[in-house]
Amino acid sequence: MDFNRTMTGLIGLCGAVLVGSGEFLLHFDPLARFSEGYAFMADISSQQLTLGHFLAAVGIPLYFVGLWHIYLMLKEADPRLAFAGFAIASYGFVMGAIWMGSRASIGSLQHYPELIAGTDLVALYELRYETLLQVIRITTLVLSAIYVYLVLRGGTRYPKWMAALNPIMLIVASFLIYLIVPAIGKYMMPIALNIAFGVFFVCSLTFGRTEEAA
Repeated sequence: MDFNRTMTGLIGLCGAVLVGSGEFLLHFDPLARFSEGYAFMADISSQQLTLGHFLAAVGIPLYFVGLWHIYLMLKEADPRLAFAGFAIASYGFVMGAIWMGSRASIGSLQHYPELIAGTDLVALYELRYETLLQVIRITTLVLSAIYVYLVLRGGTRYPKWMAALNPIMLIVASFLIYLIVPAIGKYMMPIALNIAFGVFFVCSLTFGRTEEAA
């Protein structure tokens, strides 16, 4: 039996919560040293890195179901463009999954600075994995553009005002909160994408029409 719109939205929300929880354990720094490389990860215990790794790994596949929810909510306006958004975003999340799977390892390396001193291991990590992070950012931007276009054009299951609640704008909101109120924003910055999609799925389920037409 196919998942209906409500079920796929709920599963996507579960994915955002699980991955967000895992990424928070992997990336949160009370001193907010997010722009200073990976050194802050030396303060995160191996047990916490491992738990964060597995929470994120369990949650990531659920995101693809959530992306299918977005497709189902948009397809009545333009099925081909809605599916293109799903496919492009799914590709980005595959790249994001590879990146996420590397985080516990780079964190563990920070516990042994003597092993990486004088090597190019960190530079190679940045080339091989941080590059992939840019892919999910670009594909999320593309998905958001398709979403905004279809919602504003009409015919989707969303009211037009929900065009403003697209993933990219919600990510930007997390960054703005960090800049304006860093004491709160530092809790959001490490998981900004997951917060964005989590809020989106909640709003989609709350304000979108998930029921079948009468």
